[in-house]
Amino acid sequence: MDTPPGLNPFTDFCYLFLSIVLEGAPFIFFGTLISGFIDAYLPSGLIDRWLPKKRPLAVVVSALLGAVFPVCECAVVPVIRRLIRKGLPVSCAITYMLSAPIINPIVVISTMNAFSTEAGKFMLREVENTGQEGPVFVTLSRLIIAFIVTVGTGWVVLKMRRESVLRPEIYAGVTESGAPEGGPGGTTSGSGVPKGDRLVHAMRTAMGDFVDTAMYFSIGVAITSLFKAYVTQDVVVLFNQSEYIGINLMMVLAFVLSLCSTSDAFIAANFPVPLSAKLAFLVFGPMMDVKLVFMYLSVFRRAFVAGMAITLFIVIGAICYFWMHVL
Repeated sequence: MDTPPGLNPFTDFCYLFLSIVLEGAPFIFFGTLISGFIDAYLPSGLIDRWLPKKRPLAVVVSALLGAVFPVCECAVVPVIRRLIRKGLPVSCAITYMLSAPIINPIVVISTMNAFSTEAGKFMLREVENTGQEGPVFVTLSRLIIAFIVTVGTGWVVLKMRRESVLRPEIYAGVTESGAPEGGPGGTTSGSGVPKGDRLVHAMRTAMGDFVDTAMYFSIGVAITSLFKAYVTQDVVVLFNQSEYIGINLMMVLAFVLSLCSTSDAFIAANFPVPLSAKLAFLVFGPMMDVKLVFMYLSVFRRAFVAGMAITLFIVIGAICYFWMHVL
């Protein structure tokens, strides 16, 4: 949304804050509702049984599972921890963990909507030069880049030993056969919730996820609104000194803001940076941010998390830069 002219900075801040919150809140709600039902009703061994036997192909399929089982990054790490303990290959688990927050229908709809607003269209400077449709092009670019990065990460993890990736206590809990512990079980879901309590559990999970993600989202919206309402053009120029600087600064911003992938497009659409920098923000943020680092450390070794963060930062930045220039 455009800010009405002639308002003071505080009024501008309030207007921007409310407009972005109202645009993004419905997507947070639907995303957390779906994640709650997945947590309560999806058996933990089901995904493993559906994957192809060949590991490289299983990694590719894992990158697309988010289209069927959409989970935001706030909910995916606990799910992955349970699935790994029950025998899901680590490479497939990490691929799904990184891709699901981006390659899912909720994020597709929210990204399309965010860049369909007048503000989003106005900020897409590349559209003027290339003639490409803003919302469709941004959404497809985000999905394709995320797919390339996550599949590549999964294939790299395939070459690594599990004990070098997982924390000792997680690795010790992985069964040698890779089968779910305790058998299929007909009375509980993958989370161990009795059948009669699953709906209540789903609602409680969704409520908790909504509160958590809404808090992070509100902080990000406030920072963005402050940026647009109070920051002078000199600071805006800092993001636009060069495309390379813009890409790096936007990825750092995505790491710090820790936004939910179902609503981060509303933040990116309002930043005056090249489209390549916006794509880097939209791809890197759901894979690596402040809150995710602490969640990752509950499952993976510190060295692996640090290496993954650095590698993703470099690879995503390079791909986004060359993606725009090649196209």
